Formats: sequence, C-alpha cells, structure tokens
Amino acid sequence: MLILIAVSAVELRAQDPQFTQFYANPLYLNPAFAGSVRCPRFVLNYRNQWPAIPGNFVTYSASWDQHFDALSGGLGVIATNDVAGEGTLISTTISGIYSYHLPVNRYFSIKAGFQATYANRRLDWSKLTFGDQIDSRYGFIYNTQEVFGPNSVGYVDFSAGFLGYSDKFYFGFAAHHLTQPDQSFLVPSSRLPLKFTGHMGAVIPLGRKTRFNDPAKISPSILYQRQQDFQQLNLGMYFQKSPFVAGLWYRNRDAFIALVGIQQGLFKFGYSYDITVSRLTNATAGAHEISMAMQLEC
Repeated sequence: MLILIAVSAVELRAQDPQFTQFYANPLYLNPAFAGSVRCPRFVLNYRNQWPAIPGNFVTYSASWDQHFDALSGGLGVIATNDVAGEGTLISTTISGIYSYHLPVNRYFSIKAGFQATYANRRLDWSKLTFGDQIDSRYGFIYNTQEVFGPNSVGYVDFSAGFLGYSDKFYFGFAAHHLTQPDQSFLVPSSRLPLKFTGHMGAVIPLGRKTRFNDPAKISPSILYQRQQDFQQLNLGMYFQKSPFVAGLWYRNRDAFIALVGIQQGLFKFGYSYDITVSRLTNATAGAHEISMAMQLEC
C-alpha cells in the first residue's frame, strides 16, 4: 500500500493566489482596468490565508495605473509576492500593462488590456523533508540523498482582458497565462494552466443625487474564475453611504466574507474576513485581507 501511494502521488496542482477584495485590486483582476479611473491610482493589498495552519499563505500586491490621452489608453504596473509554507516557496511577479480605451458614446466605454509579466519562483530545499530521512523510532534524523534542483526559476508570461463599463454597470473578461509558461524546478515540465475570469456588476443609487447629498448605493456583483480543475464563484453586494462601505459575499461552498471600509477624499481603506464554512472551518482561522488605495487628482 505504501508503494502504491508513493508512485501515485507524483503531481500536485494549485491555483493562482486569490484576493477576496477583487475590485480593490483591479489590475490583478483584469489588465483592462489600467487607466479606468483616468487619474493616477496607487493600490496596496495584503492577504493572510489560514493563519492558524502552519505554512499559511501570505500574499502582497502593489500597483499603479493612469490614463494618458496621448496613448489613447492607460498604463499600469503591478507587482505581487506570494509566500507559502513559511517561506519554503516564494513567488514574485512584476507586470507592465497597456489598455486601449474606446469611448463608444458619452455613457459607455470599452477597454482592451494587454499584460506582460516576468515571474520568479524560489524554493528553499532545506525546508523540505524526504522519506530517506526517517528513522522508525526517532523520526527525521538522517541526511537525505535526494538530488536537489535549482533554487530559482524564472519565466515570461502574457495575459489579456476586456472591459465594458458605464457609471451604472460594468462587465469584463480576462485570460491569464496565455502561453502557459513552464514553472518547474525539475523535469518533466510543469505548465502554468490558463486562468479565465468573468465578472460583472452594477451600481444602484438608493435616492436622487442633489447638490448637498450623495445618496447611498448598493453594488451587486458576481465573479467566476476557472483555472484547470479549480473553479470559484463569488456572489455578493457592497453597500456604500459616504464615507462608509460594507459588503457581504459568499464563495462557493468555501466561505462567507464580511467587508468594512471607508472612503474619504483621496484615500480608500478596506478590511475583509473570510469565515470558512468548509470542513476546515475549525482549523484555519479564516483569512484576513487589507486593501488601501490613493486616488490622486488629474
């Protein structure tokens, strides 16, 4: 039985890092968002997933984007850093983005975004343990005879996206890892699977805007993602009454998500907590996520 288990467990699969506050990290969601607010925008994101489990996942993201009339579109830069297994595997990416803006009429626009990425993955082999290190009585006491691969691999990646929007509704589609680059530390190769994202939503005012009053708004939205066999469906709604924002979401059979935030002047801040409802519920301590954005004047 042990031999059968050993020879069958030859491959592991996982999906890209995910952000609960996906609209608070627009360039990560869809490259077509670059320049969508026209003025300079700076965004920072932090996620700590399953902090109660040793080897939890911690992900950082930072981005900038802005529209340029001379380019008929927007430019953006986004960098991410994902730490798994207490630093055993660290993945870092930096991307440049261009999105072309086409105003269909006074009320509706479409954007097409193109993204080029350089990625680096670093593996600390010394933090791994192997079967030949085990003593039946004393545990892991021997030196391994395994032959290690390189500590670092790098590759180039490409993505694209589409976005249609007005001040009342929006929808988009993105395809990441178009060339499915090889990210393996060893042979045979390990191709990064394509990731497809579809998203849409609306902004519904709960009253009439006046010179002295900006009415409360609700924003229902939906996100669907698929990467090989992994699927994710997020359903939820934001409620905004300036300067406060609140939200409640459900992610397919995995978690309920509660969000609170504040938007004042140039600054936005959001905090969300994933309440795990799967069989891991008592072990993970959920997931914490923080987003911060600064929207400058043009």
